[in-house]
Amino acid sequence: MLRIEHLTKKYGDKAAVDDLTLHIQPGEIYGFIGHNGAGKTTTLRSVAGIQQFDSGEIYINGRSIKTDPVECKKQLAYIPDNPDLYEFMTGIKYLNFVADIFKVPADVRKKRIDELAEVFGLTNDLGQVISAYSHGMKQKLTLISAWIHEPKLIVMDEPFVGLDPKASHIMKGMMRGVCENGGAIFFSTHVLEVAEKLCDKVAIIKQGKLIRCGTMEEVKGDDSLEEVFLELEGE
Repeated sequence: MLRIEHLTKKYGDKAAVDDLTLHIQPGEIYGFIGHNGAGKTTTLRSVAGIQQFDSGEIYINGRSIKTDPVECKKQLAYIPDNPDLYEFMTGIKYLNFVADIFKVPADVRKKRIDELAEVFGLTNDLGQVISAYSHGMKQKLTLISAWIHEPKLIVMDEPFVGLDPKASHIMKGMMRGVCENGGAIFFSTHVLEVAEKLCDKVAIIKQGKLIRCGTMEEVKGDDSLEEVFLELEGE
């Protein structure tokens, strides 16, 4: 589903991501963990095709994000850590705008929007301008927009920030649903307890370098993910 091969991105002399290789298979929820500034966001933005990188390759379903970016982007959705929306639009206009971009048929989009808005409790708020939304409401709208074209790969940067417990629970179920239908999830998080319970595999990055990856049991053994992360960060 997603192959990151020897990804390197530098800012001046500093390597934000240094020769990173990760493979994410269909059906996997893959957690990406590291301290602030470790290179997580740079990696995720590169996968989404909105961050140029210096060397290496990224393949989505066998297509290169470098040479075939449009086809790659048709198959993925990217949720940044801070929702960046067109705040002059109403919620429903924004969702239809996204659906237009991905050419989702009118009857299909209406069904998906209605279902997801109901699930997240946004039905009565879609007529409001986005500038009137709280941070949590914006995050929920972003999630709906990401799921609207049923992408095969969903890339998320700290997706649980700003969500209430009910919305977090709903999103975990949606993430698992994507994988049960042959898709994959690649997301960063600082909430290690969530990652430990939710992820099939996890990768830990430090100063741009991959320092450990594998199944959750391979990475943490008999310890907690938090204990392993703190131990590796201290080395």
